[in-house]
Amino acid sequence: MRLGQTSIVYLISKVVGSLLGFVATVYFARLLGEEVLGYYSITLALVAWLAIAGKIGVTSAIVKRVSEGEEQAFYITAGGLMMGSVFILITLATLAFRGSINRYVGAPVAVFVVILVFAELLRSFAFSSLQGHHLVHVYALLATVKMGVRSIVQIGLVVAGWALSGMLVGYAVAAIVVGIVSLWVLGFRPAMPRREHFRRLTEFAKFSWLGNMRAKTFDSVDIIVLGFFVPAGLVGIYSVVWSITQFLNIFGSAISTTLYPEISKESANENARAVSNLVENALAYAGLLLIPGLIGGAILGDRLLLIYGEGFVEGTSVLVILVAALLAYTYTMQLLNTLGAVDRPDLAFRANAVFIVSNLVLNFALVPTVGWVGAAVATFLSATVGLLIAFRYARALVDFAVPYAEIGRQWVAAAVMGGVVYGIRRVGEIYWVADYNEPFVVSLVGVGAGAYVCVLLGISTRFRTTVTDNLPFDVPVVRG
Repeated sequence: MRLGQTSIVYLISKVVGSLLGFVATVYFARLLGEEVLGYYSITLALVAWLAIAGKIGVTSAIVKRVSEGEEQAFYITAGGLMMGSVFILITLATLAFRGSINRYVGAPVAVFVVILVFAELLRSFAFSSLQGHHLVHVYALLATVKMGVRSIVQIGLVVAGWALSGMLVGYAVAAIVVGIVSLWVLGFRPAMPRREHFRRLTEFAKFSWLGNMRAKTFDSVDIIVLGFFVPAGLVGIYSVVWSITQFLNIFGSAISTTLYPEISKESANENARAVSNLVENALAYAGLLLIPGLIGGAILGDRLLLIYGEGFVEGTSVLVILVAALLAYTYTMQLLNTLGAVDRPDLAFRANAVFIVSNLVLNFALVPTVGWVGAAVATFLSATVGLLIAFRYARALVDFAVPYAEIGRQWVAAAVMGGVVYGIRRVGEIYWVADYNEPFVVSLVGVGAGAYVCVLLGISTRFRTTVTDNLPFDVPVVRG
């Protein structure tokens, strides 16, 4: 029950944050257009990859070692020193190659890149410390605060005429603010680490760093590759589509973030049954939002993208492919999460290596030949390959049963939802209702969500039990 409530706090926080980001993105898309969004997205993708070098797996190692409950301040301090040292090297390299960076992005952003890398490393360091202390709900709330601060600062600076610079500064300010607040909430006091602390962090990080790269490969390698081959406007459309799919991944992310320290703790205590139960629950609910999201995206994708502007409707086909890719990736993430939590980062390293290589090869092969849709196809194919390998490794270590029946019920409920939404859309388009696109889309999404939840409550005992166990009040109808 506690884990479910923590996941709910995380989920609600991320939903609020995503809605803030959605409103801000719509505003920027309409005011600045696809091209500026393209520059912004390419810059953030570049920062994400440089930040990986700064993390070098240390953030994952901090979560793992701190979650074990011993000498926590020593591990956090050691991790911070390791990340700070690498940041200095990143800064020198970025400034040395600032001309090449500016030419690649298409705008003078090299100095912003340094600031953004610092902000991202500080945020990641602070959030990993919170996760290691099992304060996932606090981390989630602060992530929402970050999105709110970012949106407010960005909108204010864009209105003031800063355009791209305002968006980048707003991103950095928000990350720095929540990083500092996170450490303050944690009450962190540095402790002088010994060689043993650096050694144990390094032992885990030397394998887990590829997990950080896997996540960023999935999130941004297509943006990086598109930056070489297609106009900034198409990159801007692609980034908007990607931001929509990320909203659907909130619940899967909530599960993996919440369960990682718990699986780690039970694994350290050699409680195999508890570990198996946690993995089964993760798989049962990983696709809870993505499965109906895939069907909903196929039915409403064009109207949803029309909210951003007519030029963004071009990304409808990309939206459906990316949601399918994210569905496969979310299940992969739960399994790789398990490998790291049971202290087998070496196996996660192998699975991540295959995923990264396949993603890179497929992107560079398909984007020049197929076009920007090839980036989405490459992401889907590599996510599927990663899922197969991660399943093989996780099944060899943990005795868990795949909840096929529960996942099947989610597909049934989503299919019913799709029929309802499609029917209402057809009727609405016959009459004047569809002329008001924004309220029409919001209404259809609301009706679809209600239909999905109601059907799933009716056919899934497991879902009913999970809901009622984690509600702060009794709902007799649901329990029945």
